Amino acid sequence: MNGPKIMFTIPNTSIHVSETVTTTWIIMIGLTLFAYFGTRKFNKVPKGFQNFVELLVDGLYSIVKQTMGEDKMRFAPYIGSLFLFFMCSNLIGLLGLRSPTTDLNTTLAWAIITFGMVQYNGVKSKGLGGYLKGFLEPIPAMLPLNIVGELANPISLSFRPFGNITGGMVIMMLLYQLLAYLSGLIGIGIPILQVGIPSVLHIYFDLFSGVLQAFIFIMLTMVFVSSAID
Repeated sequence: MNGPKIMFTIPNTSIHVSETVTTTWIIMIGLTLFAYFGTRKFNKVPKGFQNFVELLVDGLYSIVKQTMGEDKMRFAPYIGSLFLFFMCSNLIGLLGLRSPTTDLNTTLAWAIITFGMVQYNGVKSKGLGGYLKGFLEPIPAMLPLNIVGELANPISLSFRPFGNITGGMVIMMLLYQLLAYLSGLIGIGIPILQVGIPSVLHIYFDLFSGVLQAFIFIMLTMVFVSSAID
């Protein structure tokens, strides 16, 4: 699924870049600046912005430790980066930009990366023979179901956030259109009903649901990786 197209014109050619790609680059640049300025000047006694950065990092590392175990803390940087990128992608809709997670290409790409990590670490931990043998457990007859179940993981990972975020966006669009229509019925030239009324749904769809979907995604990622290694 591709988002609306934004055209950049170059002499003798034209480049079409989807809004999803544009917004994704904005998020990446923002997170890069956050990482740079957040770690540029660390003091022994944290204060100000450093307190927030350390609280965020400690929280993410604590989640990884509790979910995966202390012996798997090497995955914390990936899990933390995935969570921040995912959450920012969900929340950027509050700024009037199209959320990258409303594009299946984005969520599917994240799911494929996680799927590849799961398979790689499974083979690395158990060896190729031990990894393949796992598909025959508990009995060889389960081989087809185990293969289907493994392939279903990236599909479920990608469609869950895509469906939730896209559904919320569609509902908000319909609500704004309805409020604009009702404003016209009562003789108000300005869609004043759109002010304030949708705020409650924005809190749920853009804030609560956005953060929740990011948290669910990293939790499932940690569970899948841990089960492949153990």
